[in-house]
Amino acid sequence: MQTLRLAPDSIEKAAEIIRLGGLVAFPTETVYGLGADGFSPEACASVFAAKGRPADNPLILHLCDISQINQVAFDIPNTFYLLKDFFPGALTVILKKSDKVPMEVSAGLPTVAVRFPKNEIARELIRLSGTPIAAPSANKSGRPSPTRAEHVLADLDGRIDAVIHGGDCEYGLESTILDLSENTPSILRQGVITEPRISEKIGAVLLTQNAKDAPKAPGMKYAHYSPRAKVTLVSSANISKMTEKINALALSRENSAIMATDETFSAYTHGIVISLGSRADLDEIARNLFATLREFDKRGVSQVFAETLPTDGIGAAIMNRLIKSAGYSIIYV
Repeated sequence: MQTLRLAPDSIEKAAEIIRLGGLVAFPTETVYGLGADGFSPEACASVFAAKGRPADNPLILHLCDISQINQVAFDIPNTFYLLKDFFPGALTVILKKSDKVPMEVSAGLPTVAVRFPKNEIARELIRLSGTPIAAPSANKSGRPSPTRAEHVLADLDGRIDAVIHGGDCEYGLESTILDLSENTPSILRQGVITEPRISEKIGAVLLTQNAKDAPKAPGMKYAHYSPRAKVTLVSSANISKMTEKINALALSRENSAIMATDETFSAYTHGIVISLGSRADLDEIARNLFATLREFDKRGVSQVFAETLPTDGIGAAIMNRLIKSAGYSIIYV
């Protein structure tokens, strides 16, 4: 299969591919998604095949307008409408699914994950396709999520029909996932829309990190966000101790690299060093995270040592991704 490279003004061509049952990678404000007709079981099954995605890992349905919600869900709680200020935006909501949603989308569960992307290319693609678009991140399963079209092609060139080149993603982290299908709302995946912002709208919410059995949302059960190199986090309340430990570890490992910040970059003397940005600008760090992990792959390193970061605001979501990319390998000093 030849993967077409489409410009942002070729959305109608991309929509035609979706209508015919094909796969199109497209930009959103979070990461690039791999889109298929959300009402076609066959098209949705091909998403799993292209990514090598486990069959029990559900997809997210992308809609362009809140008025479409009754097509895909029922028994919608009032809390959903209290969140309207986040639609469109980087919030995915889990609801009870309608019979129209294929089991391939929900991975056999009675629920469906729904999002209204803010990115104009994504919204126009959904509108022109005339169908909800089922879309996980457009990468091989387990790899760092793609924030540029080149990341998509690095993983999926020849495995999908087309990719729309829409520039860098605005946020660089996947959407927050909020489960509204149970009596008590719970956050299943952290993202740009933080717990305090959600609680401000609907009251207290739970925070659920992982799933032992069938996951209700992407990112809950399987290894995620990992480069080919082994990633190890180093944690300390004292930044000087943390950098000293990372320096020692990098010196002891051949072909190693360090994921630094602007404040610590000059402290490192061994291995390939890349800064994610300033510790005072977590939005910048979020935008650079996955691209930096992929850059280490391009440079062929075998070991990456990374600093832990502040967890206020979006920092909690960044650390969630870093911890999973490291397979929970953390050294405390």
